[in-house]
Amino acid sequence: MYTPKCLGRLQNAVFNKVRKRTEVTALNRHVPDSAYKWWALSATSMGMFMAVLNDTTLLVALPTLIRVLHMSSLLAIWVMLSYMVTQTILVLTVGRFSDMYGRKRWYVAGFALFTTASLAAGFVSNGLALLIIRAIQAIGGSLVLGNATAIVADAFPRKQLGLALGINSIVIAVGMVLGPVLGGLLVTLFNWRWVFWFNVPVGILGTLWAARQLHDVTKPLQGQRIDFAGNVSYMLSLLGALIAITWGGIVGWHAPVVLIAAISAAAGFVFFIRWENTAPSPLLNLSLFRIRAFAMGNLSNLFIAMARGAIVLLFIFYFQGARGEDALEAGISVIPMAMAMGIIAPVSGWFADRIGARMLATAGAIVMGIGLIGFATTISLNTPYIDIASWLVIAGIGNGLFNSPNTSAIMRAVNAHERGIAAGTRTMLLNTGNVFSIGMVLALVASTVPHPVMLAIFSGQPAHVDHTALTNFLRGLSLAFSVMAMMAFISAALSFLREPKHAAALHEAHAASQ
Repeated sequence: MYTPKCLGRLQNAVFNKVRKRTEVTALNRHVPDSAYKWWALSATSMGMFMAVLNDTTLLVALPTLIRVLHMSSLLAIWVMLSYMVTQTILVLTVGRFSDMYGRKRWYVAGFALFTTASLAAGFVSNGLALLIIRAIQAIGGSLVLGNATAIVADAFPRKQLGLALGINSIVIAVGMVLGPVLGGLLVTLFNWRWVFWFNVPVGILGTLWAARQLHDVTKPLQGQRIDFAGNVSYMLSLLGALIAITWGGIVGWHAPVVLIAAISAAAGFVFFIRWENTAPSPLLNLSLFRIRAFAMGNLSNLFIAMARGAIVLLFIFYFQGARGEDALEAGISVIPMAMAMGIIAPVSGWFADRIGARMLATAGAIVMGIGLIGFATTISLNTPYIDIASWLVIAGIGNGLFNSPNTSAIMRAVNAHERGIAAGTRTMLLNTGNVFSIGMVLALVASTVPHPVMLAIFSGQPAHVDHTALTNFLRGLSLAFSVMAMMAFISAALSFLREPKHAAALHEAHAASQ
């Protein structure tokens, strides 16, 4: 336990070390001019915008895709999950690559690959082909998202990092607002293929802009290797868990494929943790989790992702599958959450630079949980939209309060040469939470209705479903939102366990000196 006198001595020692290492740091790191940070932020914001736009437009178009491509509900789930799973598996390796070889080349390559895959996705004729193209698209997405936060952290001084990430959150919120509406418009006025083709001009512009504006700020690390064993074991554990969750709710929890997948997941996870503790160049640097701000920030990030990851998806199925609205109406209906997040996120980022992340992120997770409880207790076929919109706003406020402060705290806790793997770890756990959120809640919903009913609801055809089945579906939604609220409150508890501001400041000063 720190006493005031001990804190004073430690603070003096840390800041003396910072002064002594200033010249050494300057030799190993190119310090960007004041204008570069804004150009870098503009390039990463375009990447974030495209990624969010891609996700949200597809969610609105999913019922149409199920009908047109004659997909089963299980295949439809995996069309979504294939992108997320691929990105989650690769993002830590991307972080390691960027630390080893520089961030710019991988970021630009990711933009180009994502754009090319988006073009190809618009030409597919069946669900399986779309699943494969989405996985390829995710490789590009992982190169973009796995580097974006590290590029921002390299470019901005630590005292402005919360503000920069808050601005990034505005861009994400704009994508979340425009995506559902755009997806509804494209499906209604044209057809589902334009949901993918719309990414192409945005992707071309983003690729050229990033290639022109970005440069590498930190000196690449030497003597590092790629942890292939870690990659394979993590992939097996993640895929096994998701196959067990998604198939279990449809074919039964005692089915052989579900049991085999669950055993593979457990074995893969145990091997992954044991291997990462001894690997010379681990995929996941577990030693970083000895830093309290890093560990609690990432764990709370995992659980908040499990709380919010499936919100928009569930409401798209609710508005189109239960209430019979078209894609455009459903897209407009989910806007309030993104708008609230966009307003709150930059403010919370600015405050985090001044008062620390602990209380802001904790409050955000609690508010998110309250919003989810509101969904669980009020959802019905006849719920007035104003009630739903109010709870969406509350959930969006919680999201905005949490995101920027928590991300800023994670990135401040590590030194410059660890930012790639730190950003990769954060994105991996974020994506893992999102993936499990979708798999978990769809399994809960699937357990309440027969498979043909679920397929009719997922494809936006409520006329084919009787009132009793719809009531059971809504009961499943309420259960799902209740479980998600529990995840949000767990996130709040973990967030509160991070260091108080004065101790976090000493950690950040020490990290800055490395």
